[in-house]
Formats: sequence, C-alpha cells, structure tokens
Amino acid sequence: MIGHPISHSLSPLMHSTAIREYDLDLNYIAINLLPSEISSFISWCNRDEFLGCNITIPYKETLFEMVDELDHHAERIGAINTLYKQDGRLFGSNTDQFGFSKPLLSILDEYNSNRAIIFGTGGASKAVKTALEDFGFEEVVFVSRRPNKEINSEYAKVFVVDYTQWQEFADEADLFINTTPLGMHPNMDLSPVNEQDADLLEEKICYDLVYNPLKTKFLTLAENREAQVIHGLDMLIYQGSRSFEIWTGKPFPVDEVRSSLMEYFGS
Repeated sequence: MIGHPISHSLSPLMHSTAIREYDLDLNYIAINLLPSEISSFISWCNRDEFLGCNITIPYKETLFEMVDELDHHAERIGAINTLYKQDGRLFGSNTDQFGFSKPLLSILDEYNSNRAIIFGTGGASKAVKTALEDFGFEEVVFVSRRPNKEINSEYAKVFVVDYTQWQEFADEADLFINTTPLGMHPNMDLSPVNEQDADLLEEKICYDLVYNPLKTKFLTLAENREAQVIHGLDMLIYQGSRSFEIWTGKPFPVDEVRSSLMEYFGS
C-alpha cells in the first residue's frame, strides 16, 4: 500500500490476515511514499515479484494518469485505489465504490432523500459520487476548500460549495459523507462539521470514511443527535475484499478479517 501519510492504515493488518488464512507466500506492506518518489515507484512495479498494491491519500488521482491501462470501474470514477499486473502491463482499478455502497444497501430504503452532501473533493469522493449516482441521488453537494473546482456528473445535479455554504443545503439532504482525513488518528479532535452546525445532522445518515478511530468526532456529533452512523471499517473491509480477489483470485475471508480488526480496536 502506498500513501502519504500512511502510518494510520490498517490495510496491512487486514490483508496479512487474509494471506495467513490461505497460507500464501505473499507480503503486504505500507510504504510512506513521497510525491517525488512516484515515478521511481512505478518503475519498481515492473519487478516480477510485484503483484499489486492499494493506493490511498493523496495518490488516487495522480496514479490514475500513470498506469498502462484502466478497467471500467476506474475509467468511470476517474481515480484508482488498486494496482495489478496483467500480461506485463500495469492496470488501475477502483474498488472504493463497491466498498462504500455495501453498508448502505439496507439503509437507504428507509429514506426518500434525493440529495447527499459530501465533505471533500479528493479521489475517494469520486467513487462516492459514482455510487450515489447508481443509488439514484438527483443532487450531490460537494463541500470543499476549493469551491471553484469543477465536478461533472451525467446523472445528478452537482453543487460545489465551501464550508460556510453547505448549511443552506442541509435540510433537504438525508445523507452526509466525510471523505476528508478530518478526524483521523492522531487528529481526532477535528471534524468537517463543527459543534455550531451539528444540529443539522439530526436524524440523518452520517457516513465517515475514516476508520481509525472507529468513532470519529463527526460521528459522535451525529450520534448525539440521533443520526444513523456508519463508520469507515466496513468500507475498508469491502473495498479490500475486491482488491484481494483481483490479486489472488481467492474469496476474501471477511469474518476472519473483521475479527482481527475488531481485536485491534479492543472490541
């Protein structure tokens, strides 16, 4: 796995658990890759012993432009989180949409909203937008520090606003998603929503892609207002399951992996 920073990641624990279940001769490691090292990393991927890797912040869009081929998931989303080799060529895929969607499948039927609010406009937000399009959302509001960023959709009306404007869209939204690192260990006192605006989350669905800690400040604020909360661990597991299956061709041992992760969190 590559990213910067990377020390927070539980992907090595997750995939190492899956590798042990099958007694595979593989190693999964985390590499804190500096932006200046991207080109040399791509060259390193041509080594015979390289099978594939996951990609996290901030390289999902950067490497999208650097691989030899993209599968249809990556092409549609516009970012990649998985590299794999096929016939000597480096392919990019995106399993984030699958991972994000899985925990929502049984929840959205209870709500009639056509509007979702996404905090962040990075690579993960692109997969979230694609998932929301497939769920039938008609309006997607992106909250960004760069509200002039252009984001397009063939299926939904898109708004891009800053952190002083999203409140105007909150009443008609039922789903709020944090795709930023705000609240991630060790900066656990941060949240995309402040105390002053937290009442806007009352009885909504609040989904945080951050999984370390399990209960972020954003989710705590939401839960205190009777919102239905989804932490990022399920997304981590299900996006990882697809990556593992791409690399190995084997079913992912979801129960064993979940048990290992919950043991890490002391639950």
